[in-house]
Amino acid sequence: MRDAALDCAIDAAGGVAELARKIGIAQPSVSNWSRVPAQRVIAVEAATGVSRKQLRPDLYSELAVEDDAIDPVDAARAREYALLAALLSCAPSAALLGQIANLEGDATLLGRAHAALAEAASEALTAGVEREYFDLFVGFGRGELLPYASYYLTGFLNERPLSRLRGDLASLGIEQAENNFEPEDHAATLCEIMAGLAAGRFPSSPETQRAFFEKHVTPWMGRLFADLESAASAKFYRLVGSLGRLFLEIEAEAFTFAN
Repeated sequence: MRDAALDCAIDAAGGVAELARKIGIAQPSVSNWSRVPAQRVIAVEAATGVSRKQLRPDLYSELAVEDDAIDPVDAARAREYALLAALLSCAPSAALLGQIANLEGDATLLGRAHAALAEAASEALTAGVEREYFDLFVGFGRGELLPYASYYLTGFLNERPLSRLRGDLASLGIEQAENNFEPEDHAATLCEIMAGLAAGRFPSSPETQRAFFEKHVTPWMGRLFADLESAASAKFYRLVGSLGRLFLEIEAEAFTFAN
C-alpha cells in the first residue's frame, strides 16, 4: 500500500508513468514503491514540488531545524549540494524553478552565479528545461553527457570507481535505497551524499568529509560541470554548470585550508 505522501507526488506529477518519466526511471519501479526510496527523495521533490519532509519525514524531519542545529557555513554548503543534486537528478519542476528564481546574489563570485541562475530560472519555461535535461542526460540511447564517476575516470560505466565508492558508503553506513537502479556514482547521488554529510544527516568528522570529497568528487565532477558549461544542448544548464564548478572550487579551497 502506498503512503499518502507518495500518492500526493504521483498526483502532482500527473500519474505514475509521468512521475517515472520526470525522474528518469522505469514505470514499474515507481509502481512497486510503497514510499519514496531515500535516494529518490530529492528527485521526486524537484519533479513534483512535494517537499522532502512530507515525502520522508523519517529522514528529513530533523533537517527542518538544520540552520539552527549546525554551523551556518555547513548549512549553506548542504543547501548548495542539495540544489545541485535536485538539478542533476531530474528536470526541475515549475515549483523548483520558482524557488531558484528567488535566489539572492551578492558581489562574490558565488553570489553572481546565484543571481545569473535565478534570472535564467525566472525566464525559463518548464517544458523547455525538461527538453534540455532530456537532451543532456537521457537522450535517445544516451544523452550528451554521462554524469557518472566511472565514465569520467575510466571511459566506461560501472567500473572500479563505483566499486570503491560502494565500499566507502558501506563504511559510512549509507545504504542504497530499495528499488533504486541508478549507480551510486551518479553526480546527483554524490551531491546528495555531500549534502547529508554537511548537514549532519550522515554523522562524520570534517576529516571524513574531506577524504570523501577528495576521493569521490574532486577527481571528476569539476570536469562534468565544465562540460555542462560548454554543452551544445545547455542553456539553463550552462549556468548550473558554472555554479557547480565554482562551488566545487570553493569547497576544495576550504578543505585545503582546513588541513
